Order: sequence, then C-alpha cells, then structure tokens
Amino acid sequence: MNDEIDVLTIGETMVLLNPHESGPMRHVVDFRKRIGGAESNMAVGLARLDHDAAWISRLGSDPHGQYVRDTIRGAGVDTQYVTFDAEAPTGLMFKERRELAESRVYYYRDDSAASRMAPDDLPDEALANARYLHLTGITPALSESCRELVFDATRRAQEHGVTVSLDPNLRFKLWDETMMRETLLSLVEECDVVLPGIEEGAVLLGTDDPERIATEFRALGADEVVVKLGADGAFVASDAVAETVTGYEVERVVDPVGAGDGFAAGYLSGRLEGLDPVRATDRANAVGALATTVTGDIEGLPTRSELAQFTGDQDEQIR
Repeated sequence: MNDEIDVLTIGETMVLLNPHESGPMRHVVDFRKRIGGAESNMAVGLARLDHDAAWISRLGSDPHGQYVRDTIRGAGVDTQYVTFDAEAPTGLMFKERRELAESRVYYYRDDSAASRMAPDDLPDEALANARYLHLTGITPALSESCRELVFDATRRAQEHGVTVSLDPNLRFKLWDETMMRETLLSLVEECDVVLPGIEEGAVLLGTDDPERIATEFRALGADEVVVKLGADGAFVASDAVAETVTGYEVERVVDPVGAGDGFAAGYLSGRLEGLDPVRATDRANAVGALATTVTGDIEGLPTRSELAQFTGDQDEQIR
C-alpha cells in the first residue's frame, strides 16, 4: 500500500453464513462461509477499482476474526490498523433467502469485539494520510464508545482537511429510532458527502421526495448529496447540479445486499478521479447494479475492466 490512502473507513465486519438454498432459516442446513460488513464491502469495491482503501476495525482473537481480516486483506484492502480483542468475539450473521420475498439477516453481534471500538482505535497517522474518511450509520449504533469514535473521527478529519462521506445505512434492530434519527442528523452536520437511500431519507427527514431530501441534508451542512432510487438510479445535488441520473438494468437481481456499498464505492471512485458529481453518480449506479447480480456481499463488486464491459465503454470513461 502507498503511504497515501484514498479512502479510510471504519466499522464492523462479521462472518456471514450464506445459505445454499432458498427457504425458511429453520429448514436450511447448508451454508457457505463468507464475510459481510458495509464498510469493508465499500473498501473492497474501491480496491477492485484500483484505489488504495484501508479498513479499520476490532475483531475477536478467534478463527472467525482471522478469517475476516485475511479475506479483506486478500481483496487488496489495507488492514494494518485492525486490532484483535482476546476478550470479545467476532460477530456472526446468517442470511435467509426467499424467492418471493426479501432476504432477511439474523445477527449475532451483541458485545462483539467491534462494539468495543473507541477513538483510540483510529490512529491519527492513518487519518492524516487519507483523502476521504467514509462512515456509515451502523458504527454509531453498536455502542456508546462507537458513537464517540465516529464523532471524534469527523472532528479529526476536519482538522486534517479530510473529506468525510456518510452512508446512513439504517439498522433498526440495533437501536431506538429516536436516538438513531438524532444521532445521524447530528452526524450529517459533520459530513461533506451524504449518500442516503430514499427510504432512509423518509425515516430521517419525513419525506420521500429526492429533491427535498437532498435540500434538507445540504441545509444541515453536506456539500454533496446523492439520493439512491434503486433501479431508477439516483438524484445528485451539489452547488453546481441537481439532477436525476438514470440507473442500469440487469437481467436478474440475484442478491441486493451490498448494492448500496457498491454504490458508495463507485461514487467515491469517480470523485477521486476527478469526475463531476453526475458522472460519479453514473459510475455508482453501474457498480451498484453489478453488485446485485451475484450472491454475496462482495462477490459481485466489479473490477475496472468488468465495469467498462458492463457500461459498454472500453475506455473506462463512464458515459
């Protein structure tokens, strides 16, 4: 890895047990072991697009923690700042797939090693070398010390001139909705780029109008807001633009989990390379669409050549 980090991110990644077949969890007996975590998914997406991404977390000193760290490092992400906790386990989650309904996830992450993260888990040297700090709304939901970590990280990022991006990534199972709303709206005030889904905008702001969502988040302090609209694409707003960018069609959605993380990777990739917000949003749409075509959180994230083939632009300039 180079000394400079394109994007630094911090959050929990768990061992993911993905079923071989669709059906109710109580009847499924065979699973494939993989990993799942919004922040590491995004980091892997960036690494696949040839960016230097670093992921920070705390894992249990157990075989699961070793597996998570080795898998992420093997995908080209810098894991040198990951620590291992001998007193707390690595989190686990089981996915349930249904043919005629949305997938469900069962979490076993209470008192996990990652929930014990605190400001000291983010070395200042790592933050000082980053161009972007990417956060999600999951980390502050894990514990009080994790909330302290996230807000301390945004403060230090501002001191170092690091751009802060946020994917709200709401997790209703992790905390009270009132606290979630208050915490994340306060966090938006500290961020430069916000990447909400339209449903997240409805929960946090009480509106499902993409333009209003963008306007209100920008009023809180964000410079760029990109509202994800699913298959319809995304609405992007900044000082220079307010525009809906059409999405990409795929023949069949195999697994939608991880699409939002791919979207974030695509958008930050574009901005890192100097693309304007509209073209960066187009790249984000493409990466997010590709992520849905393969089972697993990171397996569908494209390389640069796969992205170019999908968009039909062999010069890797997204349309």
